[in-house]
Amino acid sequence: MTPEPEVHWYADADAAARAATVDRVTQEFSQAYGRAPAGVWAAPGRVNVIGEHVDYNGGLCLPFALPHRTYVALSPRDDDRVTAGSAQVTDADSGQGRPHWEGSLGGVAPGTVDGWAAYVVGVPWALREAGHEVPGLDAVVDGLVPLGAGLSSSAALECAVAVALDDVAGLGLEGSDEGRAILASACVRAENDIAGAPTGGMDQAASLRSREGAALLIDCRDFRVRHVPFDLAAAGLELLVVDTRAHHALTDGQYGSRREACERAAALLGVRWLAEIAPADLDRAVQRLRDAVDDPEEADEIARRVRHVVTEVERVRQTVELVEAGDIAGVGPLLDASHASLRDDYEVSSVELDIACEAATGAGALGARMTGGGFGGSAIALVRREDTERVAEQVAAAFAAKELTAPAFLRAVPSAPAGRA
Repeated sequence: MTPEPEVHWYADADAAARAATVDRVTQEFSQAYGRAPAGVWAAPGRVNVIGEHVDYNGGLCLPFALPHRTYVALSPRDDDRVTAGSAQVTDADSGQGRPHWEGSLGGVAPGTVDGWAAYVVGVPWALREAGHEVPGLDAVVDGLVPLGAGLSSSAALECAVAVALDDVAGLGLEGSDEGRAILASACVRAENDIAGAPTGGMDQAASLRSREGAALLIDCRDFRVRHVPFDLAAAGLELLVVDTRAHHALTDGQYGSRREACERAAALLGVRWLAEIAPADLDRAVQRLRDAVDDPEEADEIARRVRHVVTEVERVRQTVELVEAGDIAGVGPLLDASHASLRDDYEVSSVELDIACEAATGAGALGARMTGGGFGGSAIALVRREDTERVAEQVAAAFAAKELTAPAFLRAVPSAPAGRA
């Protein structure tokens, strides 16, 4: 008889784990620089309940901040140098030691910094580009946000650096939502221009502007936000995150190609944002695209991308209505529909994500979908609290049956935004 596969849970990001991470990153900084840091700051990863690939299309999305955070121990310098080390990964070239980046902030430009360091160095560069005076810095980063899981570890890193620089440079932005929106904008520019990932802005807004106990409804046309109380426990529910362990990256061209298709469709339809298209006008918009694009296969592909965006924005609206009416459980079918759209129309799912969602719903989840950019990463399942362990076990068994790398799980709880640790 085949033994039941072991279910892997990420460590809880509770107070003890957070304190241990602060101690660890402080010690790493002291060992690297021979002095204590000016402080330690932290920013959360995020999970997106619904509203995927609509941020760069002017749509609505509904993420919330995770308790799992990325930490940066940082001190300002009195020159233009930036040095940064990571306590979270080993050096990719040697397979040992801690990766390290050092250079002049004045020499940073698109294409000059690769890998994890781009998310650190890009933030002071973007703040300077926006007219803010920020110093050089010494930093060490560490964290609890799973890497490559589609839970925005990159945005968490950017936002931790942003609030740290805001504090040590006395920018005074962290203290208001308007100021945090400015910091989020700088983080988006860092990710787009220095890291080379053409993301929208949902992740940074969630990391910097969320509230504990609430999801963040973001209108991505102007990044206005509204906090939507999201009390899973009171409803007897949990949001189970399944990290498929299929590595997720946004810089391999697939993400960018989807964005380019959407921008082309918007231009052909004469709108700034695809989210401007009402569901009632979707069929007419699709026909206009088919008439405008000569290649039938290309026309079909662009039409499907548009259909996903328009229907996904409507699903966000319906989700918020249900949540505000006290019916979080009723969101389940919308999660299923979102995944089908992302799988079939937007084509950003993967074998692992599909198996995770199918196994979760087969085990009794109320609904499930991929979350994040896709092509790997994580799925979420809305489950009754008493079913969480069983659903996780069935998902793990489904992966084992397909001889896939075992997934890992965590419970997502709406948590606090970035700030001093």
